[in-house]
Amino acid sequence: MFYDYIVIGIYFILILTIGVVFSRMASKSTSDYFRGGGRMLWWMVGATAFMAQFSAVTFTGAAGKAFADGFAIVAVYIGNTFAFFCGWAYFSHRFRQMRVDTPTEAIRGRFGPQNELFFAWALIAFSFLNAGVWLNALGVFTSAVFDADMSLTIISIGLTVLFVSVLSGAWGVVASDFVQTLVVAVVSIACAVVALVMVDGPVNMVKNFPGGFLIGPNMNYPLILFGTFIFFLPKQVITMMNLHDSFRWLNAKDSFNARKAALLAMTLMGVGSIIWFIPPWAAATLYPDAAADYPQLGNKAADAVYLVFARNAMPIGTVGLLMAGLFAASMSSMDSALNKNAGIFIRSIYQPFLAKRNKHIEDRKLLRLSQLVSFLSGLGVIAAALYFASLEKLSLFELMMSVSTMVQVPMMVPLVVGIVVKKTPKWAPWATITVGFFVSWLVMNVFTADVCAAMFGIESLTAREIIDMNIILTVAGHVFITAGFFWATSLFYNEAKDDHKLETNRFFQDLETPYIADDQQDEVDRQQRRKLGNMVMTMSAGILLMALIPNPLWGRMIYVICALIIAGIGYLLKRSAKPKISVPNQ
Repeated sequence: MFYDYIVIGIYFILILTIGVVFSRMASKSTSDYFRGGGRMLWWMVGATAFMAQFSAVTFTGAAGKAFADGFAIVAVYIGNTFAFFCGWAYFSHRFRQMRVDTPTEAIRGRFGPQNELFFAWALIAFSFLNAGVWLNALGVFTSAVFDADMSLTIISIGLTVLFVSVLSGAWGVVASDFVQTLVVAVVSIACAVVALVMVDGPVNMVKNFPGGFLIGPNMNYPLILFGTFIFFLPKQVITMMNLHDSFRWLNAKDSFNARKAALLAMTLMGVGSIIWFIPPWAAATLYPDAAADYPQLGNKAADAVYLVFARNAMPIGTVGLLMAGLFAASMSSMDSALNKNAGIFIRSIYQPFLAKRNKHIEDRKLLRLSQLVSFLSGLGVIAAALYFASLEKLSLFELMMSVSTMVQVPMMVPLVVGIVVKKTPKWAPWATITVGFFVSWLVMNVFTADVCAAMFGIESLTAREIIDMNIILTVAGHVFITAGFFWATSLFYNEAKDDHKLETNRFFQDLETPYIADDQQDEVDRQQRRKLGNMVMTMSAGILLMALIPNPLWGRMIYVICALIIAGIGYLLKRSAKPKISVPNQ
């Protein structure tokens, strides 16, 4: 455990260093602070888009479901992969072509200033609460595993994220996401290789999985599992490819880099969907009683299966790397929320407020105000997480997750369908959200899984089948009813009464017009490569030092191999940062 603490400590130092290194790149303008001035390379944007969907749940709750149910959990992550494919095919470059600094500015272009103000307050509130909930969840898990004080854990992680977000804005957020992607990759691949060796290959892992690998236990009606997979595809497109979540692609330096970023995120998610879950799948046969190792987690004990595997099968120090991966996943969500919310508040709430009073503040002062907003938001998230931690039971946490799902999904429907359906009245977003709330309520209280099962003559469903059926009904309701309603509002569109028609036409014109980077981009590209190359090389040196930890030879070699791979990536980044010297023709 001593070495694990050292690994985690070094990781936090590295993240803080990234904030300092990239601070100058975010100190020129609010556009630099909110989205890196729209000058980021595809591999940085792709990494941060990937990390946005890779939460701490992947190593905890999702790993626990993989341990219990087998291959079924992959359906969620295939949905993510499909959404990124849709991003590459249609959304990502169009989001970049909106030519805005914040997602709510895009909402104003599409739906008008009234809808912009509504979505600005609503999106800030939800992302604020969600960040606090996830920070609390990470604190609960970390305190149980390391027997650490939960409040101290929450404050330490929260202040680290706050420092990076406030000091370096989007540059620090995205750069740390790139480094964190490498941490996740190192942990996942190393654990997967060792797991496959221990179970004598993938064939035996599948054959020996208790209850059946493809279907898993407690599933009497496999068609429900298939339905869950099918409906996860549109659900993930709605929740990932909408105007609110477009902020990831706004960072890209041009349309081409936005598409390449989506392709990278799709590849990472597609490959990772299998690699991540090999250890918990193997643990189902290697350590069938793994949940008993962390009784302090109560009914969430199975969520610690990844840690059980790392502790029992991996060399000393891997648990520290794994916890660094957990911190990375949660920190990615929190620092993005702080940076995004600062941009939304300044551009969609504060500046319009000043404009109504014929006041103007220069951009540099707005930059300082943005940093203050990020700082206050960070303190608020920490306070919210501490409040959640003070509650004795997790029922409120689970309730908040349910309410969040009920509210957020309907909010995203007009923000994704509105990109395709062009002519809708002003009231369409508000009315669609109202219909969406009603659909969520209907599924939870009237047209439940049991009622649906009875309609098809099914007498009883297992607890697992009820959960999956509820997912199918909720998503189907929003895809067909909520999205269908928004589409139908176009029947009530009156062009003569649309005073926002010119702005809407300009929005769609920008949406289809490719964006090409200017001639000042080359120096920014070199800075990105050079700075991140140095950071990656530093991280590889830290992992190489882990070879000195007293482990068997094979354990030391794992760290050496991982360090060499990461060093190679850092070297290529630094080498590509050198200016190209053109040789005149003789």
